[in-house]
Amino acid sequence: MSKEIKKEIERLREELRYHDYRYYALDDPELADKEYDDLLKKLKKLEDDYPQYRTSDSPTVRIGAGILEGFKAVRHRRKMLSLDNTYSFQELEEWAQRVDKGLGNQKIEYVVELKIDGLSANITYKNGELLRGATRGDGESGEDVTQNIKTIRAIPLRLRGRQIPELIEIRGEVYMDQQAFNKLNKERQDRNEILFANPRNAAAGSLKLLDTAVVSGRNLNFFAHSLGDYKGKEIIDQGEFLEQLKQWGMRTNPYWKTCNSIAQVIEYCRQWQDKRERLSYDTDGVVVKVKNLALQNKLGATLKSPRWAVAYKFPAQQVTTEVRDVIFQVGRTGVITPVAELNPVECAGVTIKHATLHNFDEIRRLNVRIGDRVLIERAGEVIPKVLKVVKSQGKNRIGAPRKCPVCLQDIIQEKDEVALRCVNPFCPAQIERGLIHFAQRKAMDIEGMGESVISQLVNKGLVKTIADIYSLSKVDLLGLELFKEKKANNLLEAIEKSKHRPLWRFIFGLGIRHVGEKAAYILAQRFKTIDMLKEAKFEELESIYEVGPIMANSIVNFLKQKDTLQLIKRLKLAGVNMQGEASRRKEGPLVNRRLVLTGELQGFSRVEAEEIIRNKGGSVSSSVSQNTDFLLMGERPGSKYAKAKKLGIKIINEQQFKEMIK
Repeated sequence: MSKEIKKEIERLREELRYHDYRYYALDDPELADKEYDDLLKKLKKLEDDYPQYRTSDSPTVRIGAGILEGFKAVRHRRKMLSLDNTYSFQELEEWAQRVDKGLGNQKIEYVVELKIDGLSANITYKNGELLRGATRGDGESGEDVTQNIKTIRAIPLRLRGRQIPELIEIRGEVYMDQQAFNKLNKERQDRNEILFANPRNAAAGSLKLLDTAVVSGRNLNFFAHSLGDYKGKEIIDQGEFLEQLKQWGMRTNPYWKTCNSIAQVIEYCRQWQDKRERLSYDTDGVVVKVKNLALQNKLGATLKSPRWAVAYKFPAQQVTTEVRDVIFQVGRTGVITPVAELNPVECAGVTIKHATLHNFDEIRRLNVRIGDRVLIERAGEVIPKVLKVVKSQGKNRIGAPRKCPVCLQDIIQEKDEVALRCVNPFCPAQIERGLIHFAQRKAMDIEGMGESVISQLVNKGLVKTIADIYSLSKVDLLGLELFKEKKANNLLEAIEKSKHRPLWRFIFGLGIRHVGEKAAYILAQRFKTIDMLKEAKFEELESIYEVGPIMANSIVNFLKQKDTLQLIKRLKLAGVNMQGEASRRKEGPLVNRRLVLTGELQGFSRVEAEEIIRNKGGSVSSSVSQNTDFLLMGERPGSKYAKAKKLGIKIINEQQFKEMIK
């Protein structure tokens, strides 16, 4: 009897997988929804009665696995790059010309795909079984949302068919179609809950819920579109990859097309620009990719974006409405931005209530007043902006503030800048963004201290300056939403670890205007301690080649403020490292050697690799020259590889680099 039950359970699972494949991959269902639901209920009852036969890839896991504790950070095997955008056909042609030049003017085919307005996700399969689902995050690491990903029927729990790869990362967009979005908002309205502004926000919010049963009921969907890490039979081009995905049971958008010229690409963009409203889901543009994967590898990528792909964004939508008031917002760096409060109006599927006026010069240029009717524009995810006054009917001019609208301290306008700026680093409006900057991975790397946690800490008054982070207790953290003992302990441990970060990370984390990662490292090498940096004169700082007068002035102004000095004193007392390394290594293969990095490293982020090189006595340059000693090459290297070969520079791979730094 037990064998028969197990056999029936396996039969039902396979039947449900087959119908998922017919519905999502082939868009050719053979069952009505009611018949499918009946099969699923039958399987669930059998698994409930015989729990010893449950498996992690059963279709019943899509119903929801219970309440999650939270989402851990996970590293992508291959970096998820973001696309550069083009906003006109001329810009698209200019991109194609750069591709032609990079490939030596050879014949190029393109694959064009609709750009789905959703949330990027990275789905990893090992030997055909779903191993992990993660959000894009910062491109190098995202959040592990595997249990929520499993609730999406369009994502197979196990790949089907032949030639299943040993390992594959499949990238795509999690989205919500218009019907599911309208249904969700109707339910929320009935419960007097805040409505989602658009399907993208609804999808993003749903994927981050901790109750998987609720996620399962949100009817999220998925289109696969890109290849990440891969171990399997060679794939020649993007078109072949999309067809193979379909054979494996993965859902792809049916409207992709191969184009033989950029003229055909533009015609495709023009057609969908006119008929995108017919779709049941939102699309905000077209993604254009060089079809051949070998040519993609030859073109390589910049630090953030592939050179072999680009997004064409559909033209912005414009509407008119009335300016009700103008408020002043203060950003992390103290810039004061005037924002128009508008009579609510629908634009590009979103209700617009605010639009940026950029700065006070722009207000004068537009001659906009409170009460005027204005033309506003929204393009993709860009903040709506005021384009012009279409009917001048207001009397009240908009004047610039004389004091910070939040902390009431003095504001300045630096030479050659149009922006007004609050220079008080402890202005409450700047605190939250400043804390996010301080805790980020590139700075003090406090894992678990993300935007939502920081927002709660600030709102509850537990953190008013960076130094307050180091006074937090477990009791404080347990008072936050979704915090239990394990999560609180992990965050306290991460805070303790951050005390020992290198000096340059601390300098960068302080958020001194104009001081980026590279400048922070140079300052730490030059001045050795934070006290020495505090005593540095403008002339000394200005004389450093990588610093210059603007940055020097910013550093001096920041470090002479009374509040800054008090902050540094408190951080010292908390045990935060304020000193650089006593000396650099005097021996080893990297001492006094100059390295250049190209391509995607798998074992390190770019920042981590550069930090290791410097700690081992070497230096990092951004370009290849006769003075370069080594080129560290990752996957999909760019043009630096060809130049290094031409100059006879020694090229090392990641494994050789690991041997060198032992």
